[in-house]
Amino acid sequence: MKFAIISDVHANIDALEPVLARIEEMGIDQTVCLGDVVGYNATPNECANLLRDRGIPTILGNHDAVACGLEEPWGFNPVALSAAMWTREVLTPENIEWLRALPDALNFGDFVAVHGAPKNHNAYLFTWEDILPHLYFLEEQNCRVCMIGHTHTPGIFSVDGAYTPDDEGRFPLGDEKLFFINPGSVGQPRDTNPDAAFGVLDTESNLFQLVRVRYPVEKAAARVIEARLPIFLADRLALGR
Repeated sequence: MKFAIISDVHANIDALEPVLARIEEMGIDQTVCLGDVVGYNATPNECANLLRDRGIPTILGNHDAVACGLEEPWGFNPVALSAAMWTREVLTPENIEWLRALPDALNFGDFVAVHGAPKNHNAYLFTWEDILPHLYFLEEQNCRVCMIGHTHTPGIFSVDGAYTPDDEGRFPLGDEKLFFINPGSVGQPRDTNPDAAFGVLDTESNLFQLVRVRYPVEKAAARVIEARLPIFLADRLALGR
């Protein structure tokens, strides 16, 4: 079965729509979202509506939790705080209710999906050393693969180091090692590549593929400026950082 793994949409409908179109072109069986549907960018309701309408299983992200009032923005920097408070004001009641009901983890048998670290959506896993304290979670879930988001940076990590896909974004997972895999961000990439990112996990061939999709960055940035969100949020989209 082929799963498309999307994460960190961050209210960027201009990135989400072409990503979902590419997923459809690829004939993917199931799409899963690792959370942070909202925050930072200017189209939170449009993104939430699209995921809801398509019935895409979605994890609760830290920005989602703040935007819907489940949590307060402790530790948010001023830019993230400004966007989070704006999002609280513009979200529809239906989307607030939907966000509040999102789970912290979902187990799909061959892999488990979370937002940040297992059991803590505010924690960042940037390196293979970061995943080591969380290996127990895979044993609990009876899975070899944990899909993670939150850092906005693609990564493939196992107990013995970090791995890099080939030139086509492909990486064979084999049959034995445990992996934590980050598919990058749809709506606000931070790996110096402004193209939207998502992953494809083929559970039959044990193959992961990182996919990049170009989208109208200028249009998304213009929406941020029009909404009077911090201009830094518009500028960073073209930089991919």
